[in-house]
Amino acid sequence: MKPEEVIEQVISIATEAGQKIRDIYLKGDFDREIKSDNTPVTSADLAANEIICTELAKLTPDIPILSEEAADIPFNERSEWPRYWLVDPLDGTGEFIAGSGDFSVIIALVEHNRPVMGIVYVPMTNVCYYAIAGLGAYKRDANNEVRISSKPLTDINESGLRLAVSRRQDPQSVLKLLSHPSSCELVVLGGAALKSCLVAEGRADCYVRLGPTGEWDTGAAQIILEEAGGALMDINLQPLTYNERETLENPNFIVVGSPNLPWDDILTN
Repeated sequence: MKPEEVIEQVISIATEAGQKIRDIYLKGDFDREIKSDNTPVTSADLAANEIICTELAKLTPDIPILSEEAADIPFNERSEWPRYWLVDPLDGTGEFIAGSGDFSVIIALVEHNRPVMGIVYVPMTNVCYYAIAGLGAYKRDANNEVRISSKPLTDINESGLRLAVSRRQDPQSVLKLLSHPSSCELVVLGGAALKSCLVAEGRADCYVRLGPTGEWDTGAAQIILEEAGGALMDINLQPLTYNERETLENPNFIVVGSPNLPWDDILTN
């Protein structure tokens, strides 16, 4: 199975899950609880997870699934997988609960520890970002589809830096990591994947994530960024890899639209 052979079916699965989330969101009637890792989960997360896992299992019964809502798979088992689906059924649960609308459905296909296909579907706008390794990154809405690319920069001292930040994080915690914080223009948005997609389509130049995220938060965004000309790296500027450790927690990471810039100088850590 080549990714391009199933991309449309997987987009349809993400869309179906996203529309279920949208329905629950608009009704405003959902259950919520706090998981053992102190992160929230709602009945919308679980409903979307059921749709995605059921439909992916029908589409590719030989490919295992690792989802945020079903991640208790021993490393000695999953480390044997040459490829697998990596799923976050609702990225931005906090945004969903808060009513901002900034949340998405994420599905990635990982082969040999690197994402090779990624989909980020945004239920409240019906926008879908997707990419396949070697075939480019795209943005699709109800009326149009365009190939996207990150914005190339040569000198941030002249152009400044458009920095994507979260509504729920103090921007100073990120700005203090940059050598020229006064040159930054803040672009505020919720949801980790959505901020990464802003960079991929050139509407932001950089996004720094401090604090815990799971591999399911970054898999799809990473291949979308790479195909758009950007990069998603840890703070030491190494690309993230997947399913190589007991933990599924990511390190702190940075998303950039122009990997050619001297990020080791731009970052002060």
